[in-house]
Amino acid sequence: MPRDKTASHIRLMSAAREEFLAQGFEKASMRAIGQRCGLTAAGLYRHCRDKEDLFDQLVAPAVERIQIWMGEHVARYVEEVDRAQDAMWHDSWIDMMRQVVYPHMEDYYLLLARSQGTRYGSFLHDLTEAGQQEFLSYLPLLRERGYAVWEIDPKELHLLLSGYATALFEPVIHNYAREDALRYLDTIEAFFLPGWKKLMGF
Repeated sequence: MPRDKTASHIRLMSAAREEFLAQGFEKASMRAIGQRCGLTAAGLYRHCRDKEDLFDQLVAPAVERIQIWMGEHVARYVEEVDRAQDAMWHDSWIDMMRQVVYPHMEDYYLLLARSQGTRYGSFLHDLTEAGQQEFLSYLPLLRERGYAVWEIDPKELHLLLSGYATALFEPVIHNYAREDALRYLDTIEAFFLPGWKKLMGF
């Protein structure tokens, strides 16, 4: 559905955000959203197909920001190997949290903690799975270039990535203050990054 910039749509999106944040997707109701923004049922459905479409309109930009960052992140690493250059340590998911996620904590709280019952309910698991596939496809390229990459079973890697993703996103899921989340991120970085670099032979 095209993005609507009318005053009624802006009012609707603000009301929907408030309702979904307060109730979560499953308990939120279109009637309550309409009451929050002063729109009738007919007025609501001029802006969305249904409740899930409305939720999607709210969280899709947050999903897109992560997808763009991830695509650029992968391309930076693969490009250097393809060009027969020494692979460099550029960034990690920790940088994604600093640059993309933590500046928009409420958006990602909505996506991760209030999305049960939508297609986003398994978002963190799906993100981890995608990261695992990218990681596994990159390791053979490093081996070909002579890096001392560890042999790691996909299930073993899944355990590591799941623990990593959980640590990174817990401050979002539990709605921590951004200042606290950024401070905890330094601890996560000190704990995880040496291990990732060693696994990749950097």
